[in-house]
Amino acid sequence: MAAKPIPPLPLRPVDVEQLFLTTALGRPAVETSYVGQWLLRASSGWTGRANSLLPAGDPGMSLSDALKHAEDFYEERGLPALALVRLNSPEANELQEHGWKDARPWQADVLVMHTSLDLVNAAPEYEVTVSPQPDAAWYETAFEGPVPAPAPAVMEGAPHAAFASVSLDGRVVAVGRGSMTGHWLGVDAVRVDPQYRRRGLATAVLQGLTRWAGPLGGRRSYLEVVEDNIPAMTTYTNLGYAEAYRYRYLAGPGHQPES
Repeated sequence: MAAKPIPPLPLRPVDVEQLFLTTALGRPAVETSYVGQWLLRASSGWTGRANSLLPAGDPGMSLSDALKHAEDFYEERGLPALALVRLNSPEANELQEHGWKDARPWQADVLVMHTSLDLVNAAPEYEVTVSPQPDAAWYETAFEGPVPAPAPAVMEGAPHAAFASVSLDGRVVAVGRGSMTGHWLGVDAVRVDPQYRRRGLATAVLQGLTRWAGPLGGRRSYLEVVEDNIPAMTTYTNLGYAEAYRYRYLAGPGHQPES
């Protein structure tokens, strides 16, 4: 008698507040500071995640004082005061009540998606190399143009990070980065050379990182994607990723929205 295939386990609910903090640990900023439990991050302006306030927990002082402290922190570094907030969270509402506004009204929401590793843990169709350090070829594929000066410090700053790549025709054509925080595998910097897209290379990169994370205790995975990036959304949804929450950036009073 032929054995019946065992369906995958249903995707378990996620602790959104815990995941919100986990994402910050998976790709730490060059410089960090705290206001109580709030996290201030600065990395010479490269990426919003690495240059924004994460208002989670108790700031240990009045909200007005905490926000003033954050504004001073970014002003001292010549950076706009930004806060990364979960949509419709109490923190987002409180900041907006204090005059903080959408910093990127033109941009779609950023979705943080999650899945369990068993849904992604299939054998990649391509050979995936996973290394503890990225080389020049990895960076050349990860970035379209010059590599921003703060990028290596941010990308390589996590305690447990890995850099996946796929080579075809004698060169690296697809890359991605993974980081382990507890049982969570964070995936970011997934990029495929435009000439090699629609071949399943991004899927292979994610599967390669999943196979790296499993022996390290990985059980779940998260990643971030802008909602209107339809090709990426399709790839991730097909791999079992589902929305955990979505976020936007708020700018402090006096700062003009980004154009």
